[in-house]
Amino acid sequence: MRRLKLTIPLTAALTAASLFLVQPVSHAIASPAQIQRPEPAREQAAAAETDALAARKGLYDKLSIVTEIPWYWIAAVDQYERSMSKVKPKARPMLGDTVGVFIDEEHWAGPLNPNLEDRTPASIRFFNGIGRDGDGNGQAERTSDFDLLYSLVSRIAAYGMTDDDFSIGLWEYYQNSRSVQRIQQFSRIYAAFGQLDLFEHAFPVPLGSNYSYRDTWGAGRGWGGRRTHEGTDIFAPHGLPVRSTCYGIVEVKGWNPFGGWRIGIRDLNNFYHYYAHLSGFDKTVNIGDVVKPGQVVGWVGSSGYGKPGTQGKFPPHLHYGVYSDRGLIEWSFDPYPMLRKWEQDERKRKRSKK
Repeated sequence: MRRLKLTIPLTAALTAASLFLVQPVSHAIASPAQIQRPEPAREQAAAAETDALAARKGLYDKLSIVTEIPWYWIAAVDQYERSMSKVKPKARPMLGDTVGVFIDEEHWAGPLNPNLEDRTPASIRFFNGIGRDGDGNGQAERTSDFDLLYSLVSRIAAYGMTDDDFSIGLWEYYQNSRSVQRIQQFSRIYAAFGQLDLFEHAFPVPLGSNYSYRDTWGAGRGWGGRRTHEGTDIFAPHGLPVRSTCYGIVEVKGWNPFGGWRIGIRDLNNFYHYYAHLSGFDKTVNIGDVVKPGQVVGWVGSSGYGKPGTQGKFPPHLHYGVYSDRGLIEWSFDPYPMLRKWEQDERKRKRSKK
């Protein structure tokens, strides 16, 4: 069954790209003007992002001690909530200072509670509200980072403390298998690397190799029916290594009639990175594996536009696409500005090591 992807206009694409503005990759996909941001401003932004991540990690560790839930599960829940708030900022405004959790007033206070601004833990429990006093000040405050995250994690953990029990709790709370899968994926990424600062990126093919690309977003495509191009084509020699651009988890691997041999990787921004027309895969990389930026996942080819094994209907190149998960569907957006930024950043990192 084909993955449901929707293409959005350029304006919406740029809006989706702006989702990075809250993450350590915030300056990665905005505009050419942002790509040229002065170094002092970028350094200040990076320092602020580091401080924010440190504050969040401290909160997760403290909550883990209180609840006995591993910090990476807590971090995964918060990161998923943050990703949903970023794609729906009007419906899910920021409530706390640090966490991304959103709980509306009715669910917080209880569906039959006549006082939707109720902060009293006892009356909230009476009306079956989710709000809890996590920090011990006697109030269940919907604007408190600790209370927000403690309340949500406690509701989910009511079904048990094992990974399987926690997954059941996720289903009962979200009633959405995609939500459960995303949080499971995020927890595995956090657990694998043991840190939150996992937003560095790499260019998808090795710098210094022979490649070329331009912005091909929205160009017409004829094979398989009238459609538009949802990505950037990077033309390169057959067999050139293709690398993961991000810290993430392999979600899809195999044949697609359009993309040929393709691999899909999910990152912590809840973005799906799509690498298509490969000549083959790295056999050590499988579905469910955690990968890091620069790790080889396959090689440039010309597969696709036909039944499994079809090759050579176009020059060798990597089709690279990115899709943003909006909860029930995914929207594609133009990856070209991100690629330009990641290419420049990787060059700077290499120069700084000399």
